[in-house]
Amino acid sequence: MRTIGEMPFARLAPMEDLGAPSSYLSVKRGIPVYSSDEVRLGHVVRCLSAPNLDMFDGIVFDTTAGPGGHRFVDAPEVDQIFERGVVLKIDAGEAAELKPPGANPGALSVNPADLVGGNRGALRRAWDRLSGRS
Repeated sequence: MRTIGEMPFARLAPMEDLGAPSSYLSVKRGIPVYSSDEVRLGHVVRCLSAPNLDMFDGIVFDTTAGPGGHRFVDAPEVDQIFERGVVLKIDAGEAAELKPPGANPGALSVNPADLVGGNRGALRRAWDRLSGRS
């Protein structure tokens, strides 16, 4: 059994059948998260996204059975999403360095004042939702 930090992770040989390729829109709570070297890291707690803007920010996953094991992985570090699992681009060692999510693990560098034209009502609602104001 391998460990990441103080958390043990089971090495699978071979990796479980994860099903057909899927998208962030269908990620379900509880599906397993694997590193690129096929180490099971934990399970999905939450997928951070704004589907109305077609934006995928990342995944919060839990590495423990008890409290304190949540980690956040940015969308660019997610390699593949399947019906029954997520595979990251990083290996287990790099995953050990992932930080716990903050109060707002995802952030945008655009604010409503930067937007020109378009449907400001829908964009304002989306911005408020992403920034935690709604």
